[in-house]
Formats: sequence, structure tokens, C-alpha cells
Amino acid sequence: MGEADDEVTRPLPEETGDGDQKPAWRFDVPPVPPLLILAVVGVLAGFVTIGMVWLSERGCERFRDTSNCGAWGFPLLVLTVVVAIVLGATALSRLAMPHPRLVAFLGVGFMLLVVLGFLADDLFSTWTLLVLPVLTATTFLLAHLLAGLLERADA
Repeated sequence: MGEADDEVTRPLPEETGDGDQKPAWRFDVPPVPPLLILAVVGVLAGFVTIGMVWLSERGCERFRDTSNCGAWGFPLLVLTVVVAIVLGATALSRLAMPHPRLVAFLGVGFMLLVVLGFLADDLFSTWTLLVLPVLTATTFLLAHLLAGLLERADA
């Protein structure tokens, strides 16, 4: 039962045109366009931001009996921004995008500037769940464009 069954269940290598062998379980996928990668990572960073703000509010309500975090508000905002930048940079670097840390930093920073400058009064409405991820995807695309321009200007 031991070794004979292992040979039956083990994937058989396939011949490729080059004479190389690849496992039968491995599939080649077409490359994903870089702008789509940036948009998806931006949307995910937007949802991470929304989730962390929501968790901060619930934590303040639970421990302080009010949604106002008081002196803890600014450190929680900084933590939210740092986590969104780190997760965005990690995702972009894993997907082999150029300048992942710069794009994540600028993308989250631009989103924060737009939110604080124009959307601060309407931040706690339900439409924010749709607008903020789309805004973050847009700012990630703009940050990628800016990083490319900076790279060309430096060369």
C-alpha cells in the first residue's frame, strides 16, 4: 500500500515544447496588467483603512462609552495609516511592482489628504464604504504615475 500508492497519486510531469518538464498541477496564467494590480491593491488598502477606523470607533465606544477617542484618536489614526502603507507596500512588492513602498506611501498619503481636505464632514456616512476604496485605488494609480515620472527625471 505504501510506495505503490504514492506513485499513483503523484502528479506526472508534462513535456513542454522546450524539453523541460513541469508538474501537471501547475498552470500558467496570463500576466495581470500593472494598472489592475495597482487598482486592486488600492481598493484593499481603502477597505483596510475603513476597517481599522471602524474597529477604533468600536474600541473607543467599548472602553470609553463614546465614539470620540480623545487623546487616543491621533495615535489610532497614525496606526491606521502605517498599517495601510505597510500592507499596500507588501502586496505591491509581492506582485513585483516597481517602487512598492513609495507608491504605497504616496497612495495612502494622497487619499488621506483628500479625505481630510474635502470629505471630513461626510466621513461617517454609508456611501464612504464605496467612495474611499475607489478614491484609494485612484490615488495608488496617481502615485504610480508620479513614481514613474520621478524615476525618469532622476535618470
